[in-house]
Amino acid sequence: MFLKIKKIPKVKWSSEKPFNFKPKFSTFFFLCFGLSLFGLGEGLLIVSFTGASPWSVLAQGISLNVNLSIGTITLLISVAVLILWIPLRQKPGMGTIFNALIIAIMIDLCIKYVPTPSNYIHQLLLAVISVIMVGIGGGIYLVSNLGAGPRDGLMIGLQKLTNFPIAVVRATLEISVVSIGWYLGGTVGIGTLLFAFGIGPCVALGLYLVDKTFD
Repeated sequence: MFLKIKKIPKVKWSSEKPFNFKPKFSTFFFLCFGLSLFGLGEGLLIVSFTGASPWSVLAQGISLNVNLSIGTITLLISVAVLILWIPLRQKPGMGTIFNALIIAIMIDLCIKYVPTPSNYIHQLLLAVISVIMVGIGGGIYLVSNLGAGPRDGLMIGLQKLTNFPIAVVRATLEISVVSIGWYLGGTVGIGTLLFAFGIGPCVALGLYLVDKTFD
């Protein structure tokens, strides 16, 4: 089943090389589509008002202890994660660049135009949907093989190092990050916990669905 996936599958529109800066249209389309879903899911989680993603909790927790904004901390975390790529032998590609741009745009658009549900059950449902969207979107853009985003690259590198299933590696990362953020004072809600425990299986599900759909 999808929870046992250990490798990023390759399909007919996957790039042959992750450092291809002139991909075919279908590869570029699915890269952007996956990242758009990812960013929309992140934005919906914030809009649901049930808690932010673990990495945002970490940024908030650090910002409460230093004189820097959450946005600045988020950027510094991305840089720090990219530095961790070096011993894991991960390299940035087009997907790494578009990851930062498209996800940021989608989050801003979502926050601006999508209202927060007034009913708590609807807020919780929106949070669940958002986590699934982030996972499936992440799976799609990873399969494009144009370079992973900072956090996904760390996930892939650690998977290769440990040979643990992707779902286990991603869940461990998210739970560790949110724990540190919470300890530092970051706000944790039910949506945060849903993201921390659900994102690993959802990314694996996204990889599985893409592999089966385009096999």
